[in-house]
Amino acid sequence: MIYYSTKRQAEEASLKKALFKGLPEDNGLYMPEQIAKLPQSFFDNIGEMSFQDIAFEVTNALLGEDVPTEEIRKIVDEAVNFDAPIVKVVDQIYSLELFHGPTLAFKDFGARFMSRLMAYFLEKGEKLHILVATSGDTGSAVAQGFFGVEGIQVTILYPKGKVSPIQEQQLTTNGGNIKAVEIEGTFDDCQKLVKEAFLDRELSEALNLTSANSINISRLIPQSFYYFNAFAQLKREGFKKVVFCTPSGNFGNLCGGLIANRMGLKVENFIAATNANKVVPVYLKTEIFQPKPSTATISNAMDVGNPSNFPRLLELNGNSFEKLTKKVSGAYFNDEETKKTMKAVFDETGYVMCPHSAIGYQALQDYIKEQGGLGKKTAGVFLATAHPVKFVEIVEPVINQKIEIPQRLQDIIDRPKVATLLPVDFKLFKEYLLSEVEAV
Repeated sequence: MIYYSTKRQAEEASLKKALFKGLPEDNGLYMPEQIAKLPQSFFDNIGEMSFQDIAFEVTNALLGEDVPTEEIRKIVDEAVNFDAPIVKVVDQIYSLELFHGPTLAFKDFGARFMSRLMAYFLEKGEKLHILVATSGDTGSAVAQGFFGVEGIQVTILYPKGKVSPIQEQQLTTNGGNIKAVEIEGTFDDCQKLVKEAFLDRELSEALNLTSANSINISRLIPQSFYYFNAFAQLKREGFKKVVFCTPSGNFGNLCGGLIANRMGLKVENFIAATNANKVVPVYLKTEIFQPKPSTATISNAMDVGNPSNFPRLLELNGNSFEKLTKKVSGAYFNDEETKKTMKAVFDETGYVMCPHSAIGYQALQDYIKEQGGLGKKTAGVFLATAHPVKFVEIVEPVINQKIEIPQRLQDIIDRPKVATLLPVDFKLFKEYLLSEVEAV
């Protein structure tokens, strides 16, 4: 399979190059030249298939030209070794729980898949340095997914004081091949430093840099799996149609859904739900894309003022505003509205949501009201992107209830934090990276 840049000014790339390079030379984003359609037999039988079997068929259709079938099976079985169940919240509305992996967030799917795919392509003695910016969950998932992987060094940048305490513990307590850098700025500042590093020839050559953010094409592939798996579970419940609502920050998760749709998964509509960082919902109403500095909110993983995957949203819809808005609608909510939803849903149903998931639920409810309801055989599914315990300091006061901390998080709470504090200064960041390489 050939991969091209969304800016179309860079050379085409193989899967290995797109995977390891992360960003094309023209600062665009890699996209596959073709997205395979799955056969009708796959959808006829999807209700009887396991999550791993679904993931295998999807990956084989997308990567089968580049990776042997037996290796795809191995990668999928290792990466997708936990469930993503749908849970009924109210009639016709389901939560797709994506937080049953090692770090209790949906990013586990992308990070684990990517680490296994990279390990497959990494030749003996070859070294790779992964640079990743995080607003919370990406960093912890990448740290866990790549911890101890031979030949791979990981540096994670996160904004000081803008991730939850549990997220920070997950980012900064791994040691080994995982290093954390605390930046005195916003997530957008972290992301800008990462992009500058990729465009710096000296750094790229010295470190063999790649990214594990959703700008890396291999992150999007596994994010399509659970859309198919949700549909399979709904089919078993007797539903025939689905509306998906995706809480969105960098928009990789929504791109995963659009890839599933391009592969033949029938979706009535996608809803892109954001917090006060509403650049894309505003675009979907006005056709004006105006990036802004990110605003800090209680749903911090979505505090993104210039979403990296926006060009892919367009690309997956033929760069047509009309096509995109036929398929995707937008919604956004402030912190007070988010808290109100969390409390109302808990009081009425007992279901506990993190702030991101609550935004997804509310956007779905509003969409259903606007449409005058859902058809009898149609389900609404919102993506529950993180376990509420990861935002315990926000969730507990809102619902006035203690949340039990799972053992895997309890184990890291008392570990000492190890992070290097740096200002938003590319020169200093570059010096840090080169010194780290010399120390390895």
